[in-house]
Amino acid sequence: MNETFSIELSSGIRLSCRAAGPATAPVLLFLHGFPEAAFVWDELLEHFASRYRCIAPNLRGYERSSAPPEVEAYRARHVVADIVALIDKLGAPVEALVAHDWGGGIAWNLAVQHPHLLKRLVIINSPHPATFLRELQTSPAQQATSAYMNFLCRPDAEQLLAEDDFARLWPFFIPHGATGADWLTDAVKDQYRSVWRQGLSGALNYYRASPLRPPTAEDASVMKLQFAPEFVTVRVPTLVIWAEADTALPPTLLDGLEAFVPTMKLVRIPGATHWVIHEQPARIAREIDAVLGEAHTTT
Repeated sequence: MNETFSIELSSGIRLSCRAAGPATAPVLLFLHGFPEAAFVWDELLEHFASRYRCIAPNLRGYERSSAPPEVEAYRARHVVADIVALIDKLGAPVEALVAHDWGGGIAWNLAVQHPHLLKRLVIINSPHPATFLRELQTSPAQQATSAYMNFLCRPDAEQLLAEDDFARLWPFFIPHGATGADWLTDAVKDQYRSVWRQGLSGALNYYRASPLRPPTAEDASVMKLQFAPEFVTVRVPTLVIWAEADTALPPTLLDGLEAFVPTMKLVRIPGATHWVIHEQPARIAREIDAVLGEAHTTT
């Protein structure tokens, strides 16, 4: 059975967390994405709990974590600072930082800026900022598949998403043309409803605060954005797991990734979607186990 508790950071931000495993064991830290919450990691927390202290925080703006109202509060430097402060409390370095979607956006930045805080990075379907920027600037296909980001920035997005029992949110989980998702049971839907009913503004503010979204006639600022290599190169050993049937984040985002992540192992999962953590938790656990085992044999 996983534990739930809150951690107060020195900034005053409170993160509600799910956890499993002995308090004295090495730490694995798990960061969720949108429109999810920490509960999506439950099966992985249980899998690793015999060997590790597993912590999955709800990011600021989600579930019972602090949700500052200002969009500015969700800029990268602030959300990265939350996880830096959390790792400091847990005891650095963590054995691995495991992250998906928006959690991965935080993790990429943290690994570049604070490599001493983690021994290993595991990214699951979260685009590296350099390749994502390239695709947003040059690929009409990526601009089209990411167009939903601009919808989520609308001032009325919270209201629209909450209408009719979140009727506009459930399709996020179902691939285009599919009739459903086997993992999206009534029980899982209730877990999502419980999170969404506590508010959507914080989650949406990640999109509003980010410069990385498709250009529009009203806002094409992304086209002028540039990243110097030293600000996006990850020096931490990294496992990238990529579900290849992700309709929003296609495998083209992996092209050239090795230039920014020189110590990288890439695992592709054909047929799996963006929600691979729900679809294939045992496969995700197995791939993480493999790299953790490699780390132990080299120390």
